[in-house]
Amino acid sequence: MTPVDREKSWGARLWSRNAALLLGRNTVVSLALFLIGLVLLWLLVEFGEADKLKATAATFLLATTLHYALGRAWIYRGTERRVVPGYGLFLANAVLGLGVTILLMDALLRWTSIHYLVARIMVSVIAGVAMFLSNAILNFKRL
Repeated sequence: MTPVDREKSWGARLWSRNAALLLGRNTVVSLALFLIGLVLLWLLVEFGEADKLKATAATFLLATTLHYALGRAWIYRGTERRVVPGYGLFLANAVLGLGVTILLMDALLRWTSIHYLVARIMVSVIAGVAMFLSNAILNFKRL
């Protein structure tokens, strides 16, 4: 992001071609890793008899680590953030996302009859957008 881009209003930055490109790339990576995580979640719960929430946390963290690697290489190309501090911030952001994911998923499983995989999909949309914005603005500084 250039100094001129930083001077634009938040609205202009969020509704820009750059934001759309970053969101598009992030969506491709997120969706691919989410589907892999969902399959792993299903395998752990159905065949490994793992606890649903613990399995959700484990698959979420695995997907998040892979997402960081792809994020640096493709989504947020050109970031000036160094690898180790960037990974630390990405993980901190992921922990917040994990908290939101677990809390919302627990609420949906506890108070509704929604299937755990449907609940996971619903929760991922909310947590995913929040994490994208946090990473794009604060961590990689590309918006």
